[in-house]
Amino acid sequence: MSYNVSFQELAKIQKEILSNQQPISLEKAKKQVQSLQQSSSQKIKKRSS
Repeated sequence: MSYNVSFQELAKIQKEILSNQQPISLEKAKKQVQSLQQSSSQKIKKRSS
């Protein structure tokens, strides 16, 4: 991977990637956030014990 990419080129590449992704509903996004929060809190509990 080439690390000599300008910010403008990187933004262009990221826009192309995002345009190819399937759109999701707000409900699906909220469910994903909720599941990520639960899994991260479980990892924190495991580290502290």
